Amino acid sequence: MQPQAIRIEDFDYPLAPERIARHPLEQRDSCRLLVVPPQYDAPARHCRFGELPDLLPPDTLLVRNNTRVIPARLLMRKPTGGAVEIFLLDPAEPRDYAQSFESRGSCEWMCLVGNLKRWHGGKVSLQAPDVLLEAEKMAEPNRDGLVRVRLSWQPEDIDFATVIERVGRIPIPPYLERDTEESDITDYQTVYSRIRGSVAAPTAGLHFTPEIFDRLRQKGVDVADVTLHVGAGTFKPVKSETMAGHEMHVERFSVSSELLQQLLDAKAQGRRIMAVGTTSVRTLESLPLIGAAVMAGREPMARQWDAYEPEMLQTDTLTALKALKEYADRHEGVLNAATALMIAPGFNWRITEGMVTNFHQPKSTLLLLLSAFLERNGGDGQRWRRLYDSALAIPDYRFLSYGDACLLL
Repeated sequence: MQPQAIRIEDFDYPLAPERIARHPLEQRDSCRLLVVPPQYDAPARHCRFGELPDLLPPDTLLVRNNTRVIPARLLMRKPTGGAVEIFLLDPAEPRDYAQSFESRGSCEWMCLVGNLKRWHGGKVSLQAPDVLLEAEKMAEPNRDGLVRVRLSWQPEDIDFATVIERVGRIPIPPYLERDTEESDITDYQTVYSRIRGSVAAPTAGLHFTPEIFDRLRQKGVDVADVTLHVGAGTFKPVKSETMAGHEMHVERFSVSSELLQQLLDAKAQGRRIMAVGTTSVRTLESLPLIGAAVMAGREPMARQWDAYEPEMLQTDTLTALKALKEYADRHEGVLNAATALMIAPGFNWRITEGMVTNFHQPKSTLLLLLSAFLERNGGDGQRWRRLYDSALAIPDYRFLSYGDACLLL
């Protein structure tokens, strides 16, 4: 079956509200870990996340996403007192995330705007004890419903990162059905988050602790970073009957020349490459496609259906990675790229050989990714459902962002 013909109804399951974790456990690595062996008929094991270092082969290259969630929710007021919520999504001027956060005095972002119909023009503002932030609508919404907003602040000598740290709120997933709390400021960040830009956390990484990384390194596991800024599109529901009618969200990412060399070396040496979370998976699996695009003179982007186009698969993985390494070397040692890639059953896996991931929402594209990995060597398409049913049968398994994890080997 072509991925465009996949029905999202086939990826539904009954998730009762009480099974959704509203808060994380006190100790990050104390959550449950459903360990799924590569053998199709082998039963899953029920472990704890703290056992992870004992479960990974010693020659593994473990790739994680070091993005950091920003306080993207700005609760502004009109001069009349009416509320307007601005949700920062992507920097527009300057376009570069780091440059935008270093801006002083003003910058522009593409935003979602709550109560947009009541914001006819003029400035809205947010006053804090030590900063005044103002916002002005620069254009009407685009086809995705995003509004270009100019943000300016006083005093002008502080950077934008400092401004939003003082006046913004950390966004949390809507399915938590609660307001952001003080604890979310630290709970909804991985311990290795470093590069600002996401509006949602790469949640599989929330379970890791510094001690787990110490044990992994002592075992001989190498840990490497990519940066993919998670957008609000990660929560975008699939409204079409089949995937042909669903437009995947675009996310920007960057990888270093050093990381590309690590991947080349790992492939050449036959080492296992594993990903922490679906954002790392999406980044890794986009790389061979972007390598082929760059070799063909295209921009560095993986389009939604590229992985299912025969001409995009003609370039072997090592050749594509070498092309990207050369490209990064010509661009100050960094590949800045974008991906709209959809990973669905029938996907040709080229880099990822295992992953840590959370339990995902019913009828989400992440369940398609999960099924694609579980069925990579064939199957009946229902392995994901049997695994989820086994977790649902155990009352203390917790689901979604603050819930438990799976290790897919």
